[in-house]
Amino acid sequence: MTRNVAYVGTYTEGDSDSDGIYICEISSDSDQSIQKRESISVPDNPSFLTIHPNKNYLYAVHEVEQGGVTAFEIREGGRLRRLNRVESGAGGPCHCSVHPSGEFLLVAHYTGAAVSVLPIHDGRLEPPSDVVRHFGSSVHPDRQTQAHPHSVVPSPDGQYLYVADLGTDEIVNYRLNRQSGALEQESVIGVTPGAGPRHLSFHPSEHYVYAINELESSLTGSEWNAETGSLTEITTESTLPPGFDGSNIAAEVRVHPSGQWVYASNRGHHSVAIFEIDQETGGIRPIGYEPTRGEWPRNFALDTDGELLFAENQKSSQIVVFEIDDTSGALRATGEKISIPDPVCMQVLPQ
Repeated sequence: MTRNVAYVGTYTEGDSDSDGIYICEISSDSDQSIQKRESISVPDNPSFLTIHPNKNYLYAVHEVEQGGVTAFEIREGGRLRRLNRVESGAGGPCHCSVHPSGEFLLVAHYTGAAVSVLPIHDGRLEPPSDVVRHFGSSVHPDRQTQAHPHSVVPSPDGQYLYVADLGTDEIVNYRLNRQSGALEQESVIGVTPGAGPRHLSFHPSEHYVYAINELESSLTGSEWNAETGSLTEITTESTLPPGFDGSNIAAEVRVHPSGQWVYASNRGHHSVAIFEIDQETGGIRPIGYEPTRGEWPRNFALDTDGELLFAENQKSSQIVVFEIDDTSGALRATGEKISIPDPVCMQVLPQ
């Protein structure tokens, strides 16, 4: 039996009755595959979370005007102990990741139009060593009047950092100077005007990367060149079934640990789209669309064995459990769900 601890970040402001961060236990071989264990009071929208590569620390952005990040120590049994909180360098941080070296936290700021680098020492965060502003716009009259960095994802080898900018329709490629903690722009990769790139997920082979385009509701597969850092588009497919004419914005993308499938979530259609990956070319083929049994799947997570998918339906304040078929990649609702107010991000602690 495989057991994992999972952490759920939420929105706490407005009408939300969330405590902050919720700790769950998940199992791939149990009558109850997910159980809500406890919550800790964390104010100011601790929305997006990330786990340090050494599995000893958790970081949460505070998605508020005066952006910040809090560091936690992961203790025995997955319990959390606050270490410190620092300002993140700009307003509205919406995504964070840890550099593979474990030396820096990388933060994308949607409303603040910036990317920042925060040094990590013994798990604690220091003030930003660099804050890089993004400028520009694109064709959407409401969502793309300015730059909106939506995520910052390091390459598996840590040589490059990719920032998906929804506002400018670009994926900006940086190098990180590990001595100074400064970002150096390497290249800018343009995408289809109006696509709105949001998040990225690398294939376990490290040959391909998949980008979810929020505004276009599409998924783009690209070949990744580890030497140059370049991304060469292979194909782009809609995340919606043929004939759907309602409003929708895409949200999350995750490649299955086997590398056979990639999943993408739809807010509006309220589903997870399932794509089969061609192992020789990296191309993708849509093979199904599974309703998430709730509203607004802003995020979803996979357990470490790739046996379960957890859809976080933000507007219906619930996490719904699905089994993943190990031969087809199809999803089957198990009937399990737990209530968590305004879930935004779920991160599973690797064993």
